[in-house]
Amino acid sequence: MILAFFMLFQCKVLPAASTANLQSLFCTFCSAKLHGFSSFFWCILVKFTIFVCYENVGMSPQDKANSSDYGASNIQVLEGLEAVRKRPAMYIGDVGVKGLHHLVWEVVDNSIDEALAGYCDHITVEVFEDNSVKVTDNGRGIPTDLHVKENRSALEVVMTVLHAGGKFDKDTYKVSGGLHGVGVSCVNALSVPLRAEVHRKGKVYEQEYSKGIPQYSVREIGTTDKTGTIIHFKPDADIFTTTVYNYETIATRLRELAFLNAGITLELFDHREKDDDGKSIYQKFHSEGGLKEFVQYLDSTREKLIPEPIHITHDKGDIPVEVAMSYNTSFSENVVSYVNNINTIEGGTHVAGFRRALTRTLKGYADKSGMLEKVKLEISGDDFREGLTTVISVKVQEPQFEGQTKTKLGNSDASGAVETAVAEALGYWLEEHPREAKQIVQKVILAAQARHAARKAREMVQRKNVLGSNSLPGKLADCSDSDPAECELYLVEGDSAGGSAKQGRDRRFQAILPLRGKILNVEKAQEHRIYDNEEIKNMITAMGVSFGTPDDDKALNMDKLRYHKVIIMTDADIDGSHIRTLILTFFFRYMRDLIEKGYLYIALPPLYLVKRGKEERYAWSEEERMRLVKAIAPEGKEDSVGVQRYKGLGEMNPEQLWTTTMDPEMRSLKQVSIESAAEADHLFSMLMGDEVAPRRDFIEKNAKYAKLDV
Repeated sequence: MILAFFMLFQCKVLPAASTANLQSLFCTFCSAKLHGFSSFFWCILVKFTIFVCYENVGMSPQDKANSSDYGASNIQVLEGLEAVRKRPAMYIGDVGVKGLHHLVWEVVDNSIDEALAGYCDHITVEVFEDNSVKVTDNGRGIPTDLHVKENRSALEVVMTVLHAGGKFDKDTYKVSGGLHGVGVSCVNALSVPLRAEVHRKGKVYEQEYSKGIPQYSVREIGTTDKTGTIIHFKPDADIFTTTVYNYETIATRLRELAFLNAGITLELFDHREKDDDGKSIYQKFHSEGGLKEFVQYLDSTREKLIPEPIHITHDKGDIPVEVAMSYNTSFSENVVSYVNNINTIEGGTHVAGFRRALTRTLKGYADKSGMLEKVKLEISGDDFREGLTTVISVKVQEPQFEGQTKTKLGNSDASGAVETAVAEALGYWLEEHPREAKQIVQKVILAAQARHAARKAREMVQRKNVLGSNSLPGKLADCSDSDPAECELYLVEGDSAGGSAKQGRDRRFQAILPLRGKILNVEKAQEHRIYDNEEIKNMITAMGVSFGTPDDDKALNMDKLRYHKVIIMTDADIDGSHIRTLILTFFFRYMRDLIEKGYLYIALPPLYLVKRGKEERYAWSEEERMRLVKAIAPEGKEDSVGVQRYKGLGEMNPEQLWTTTMDPEMRSLKQVSIESAAEADHLFSMLMGDEVAPRRDFIEKNAKYAKLDV
């Protein structure tokens, strides 16, 4: 055997070894018996050795290249919309819930572009029982006449050809959110079926498609006195992991569009659910005040510092700018920005221009009025933005986005346009409203004092982490692996459940941090008090994060983040829901980057244990419990089946907790993401803020959906 391995080694280091020499060695070697092994065994071993050597060194690189099957026949050309179906995530982000709703946004954005051009003021979105969606507008209608270059109807070209549309023609659309020209054609490619109906020039035309393929030519089906386009599509279940639309997600987007486009009416019908009168769920969105009303909506759950929002419009130059801003008594900043109605989540040059103008103008006014003379602390840009709610909307003819997802604006001229507009209008407003201006400056001074105290508190937490003999919290049961990409941190409600989790976990990659009671409600607390809370300090220390980067002393620094999965695991009762909401509020307000990176999750422990004899099954919903009871009940005798309702994690033993909630092969996790930062901010401030009336209204409106354990 040693000789065989020696031969293998020789073959690897001596590429010139020929097959003939190896065959000779093989024949010689197989004629002997060594150490009691049969020649048959050695034949097999050496033949294997020769095979490996031949595969590795018996062929020169040129021989391998010549023998390869790779040729022109291997080059694939994807025709039409095949590329979209082959790699849908490249065009719509993903094939989950986010990508599913992106189909609706693409179609609605086409109608909004008609509105921006001045030809549409009414858009209707309907969700049907089969989760198909119909979008109707009263715009000009997609052209249906012959496209000379393609030699077919322009409607078919728009629906079936990538990078085709009127958005590339500046005379058709001055501004547009979708400049890639892949929107409605992507929807078509990922739908089974899709029907397009066009009302144009007194006639009605239609064409149907399946997976992007026309089922017949564009045909005339009647006459009309209306204009507009109707797109009715059903997402392909073979593409998407789910095809169920979320009503609130669609409603949130339509509400935003109504605020961003004053005077336009958007209606939403959900035919899957009925109200008390048996009619489909319905909402109408219309705004005459535009961004001013948007800011009032966002701040409706907070105590106002100034009575009316500051509304700025600037139409001079090539980039129209509209900004609405207001101050409240909270301690957080909420800046929401849009470019051509597209929410730029990561901001961009327009946000940078706004911040420069705000800081320069307010600081200039405060210095001029002498209100900062006695302030010994340095005032930073962050101080001017505490308690600020702002919506920025710009219209850019040639926007430069980072990819199709459009989350950050890169146009340098947008920065100057916004800065000029805000500096000029805000300067006039401060002079005309001295009382409100004084209140704003006083809040800025308080923010600077609080920031200074918060920085000391943060430094104290971080200094203890570095200098302490044991830098990690004492309650933390850490994992042995040190690779953050592999490690998970469970934030567990209560010491009892924490004990079960510690015993049931996989110590190699799962860490457990029990949390005692309810953490501080950060929505109502000043920042420096947050870092005094023991449970919050433990979370920060355990995760290994800190605050402060070269660009921003308040930004989350994740350079030393120890876990790429932070999992909130609380009881399935009212207290558990409250604790989970408190933790989510902390992460949203102070560790949003961690959410945006996709590192935050929620564990889903089972609600029921269904047991009969030695057979045990778990149910995560009431419907699943009923189904399991019927499944294991002998001859339909449900009384013989035992059902245990889990109200606390501590009711499960370590093995059960591992099997149902912690085993990566079996568990279910919800990844926390931010679909709409504006709506999330509004929701957190309403649920966790000081104002009681909006919270009461929310509870009364949604009480029928609550599932209480009584």
